[in-house]
Amino acid sequence: MAWTDSHCHLEYGPEATGQLGVELRHAAAAGVTRMVDVGTDEQRSSLAIEHANTSYESDAPAQVWATVGLHPHDSEQGWEWLEPLLEDAQHTRIVGVGECGLDYHYDHSPRDQQRTAFAAQIRLAHQYGLALVIHTREAWDDTFAILGTEGVPGRTVFHCFTGGAHEAERALALAEGVMLSFSGIVTFKTAQENRDAAQLCPLDRLLVETDSPYLAPVPHRGRPNAPANVTLVGAAIAVVKAVDVATVEAATWANAAKAFGLPG
Repeated sequence: MAWTDSHCHLEYGPEATGQLGVELRHAAAAGVTRMVDVGTDEQRSSLAIEHANTSYESDAPAQVWATVGLHPHDSEQGWEWLEPLLEDAQHTRIVGVGECGLDYHYDHSPRDQQRTAFAAQIRLAHQYGLALVIHTREAWDDTFAILGTEGVPGRTVFHCFTGGAHEAERALALAEGVMLSFSGIVTFKTAQENRDAAQLCPLDRLLVETDSPYLAPVPHRGRPNAPANVTLVGAAIAVVKAVDVATVEAATWANAAKAFGLPG
C-alpha cells in the first residue's frame, strides 16, 4: 500500500526528462508511487501523456498516468484536438478527460464558451468511458445543471474540492461514482468549510491530491508544491475524520484505482 496523488501538473518538457526522474524518485521516497498528471490544454495534455509513457517505459519507482482536457480558463482555444488524442488512448496511459469545467472567479474565458467546452468534454468522457475531472469555482449551480443535462459519467472526480458541506452533499448525490478530491487547502487555517466537506465525505468517496506545483500544504505553503506532499494532505484528512493515517492511505489508494482504472 502507498499513496496516489490523484491530480498534479508535472511541468517538465522533453528537454527535462532527468528532472522528471528526480521528481518521481522524490515522490517514491515519500511513499507516493502513483500519480495522475492532468492536462489543461493541448500542449499540457500531450506532455502528460509523454510523462506517463516515460514512467512506464523506464519502470520508474513512481508511475504516472495522464488525463487530457481543456481548462475553463482556456476555453476560447477550442477543443478540436481532444478527440484525436483520445483515439490513441489504447496506446497510451490516458485515464481521464479534464480538467474541465467552469471558473467564474477569474472569468478568463467567456462564460458561455466555458459552458460549451465543459459540456463537450462531458460527452467525450461518456464516449470513451474515461473518468471526468472537474474544475469548478464559484459556479456550482451551472456545474450541476450541465451535468444534469449531459449526464454524470460513471467515474467523476471533483478536483481540488473547494466547497463546503452543502456543495459536498450535492456533488455526492449526483451518482455513486462521484468522488471528491481534497488538496493542500484542507490544511489552511481559514479553510474550515473545506474541512467540513472532508469530514462529511465518506472514506470510500474521497481522494487526495497536490495540484502541484500549486497549493502546497502547511508547512510548505507559499512554496512550489510536489507530489511527495500528498502525504501531508492525507494526514490532515485523517485528523479531520478522526481516523489513523493508514486508513486514509488505504482508502484513497483503492478509490484512485476505482476512479481512474489504475492497477490495485
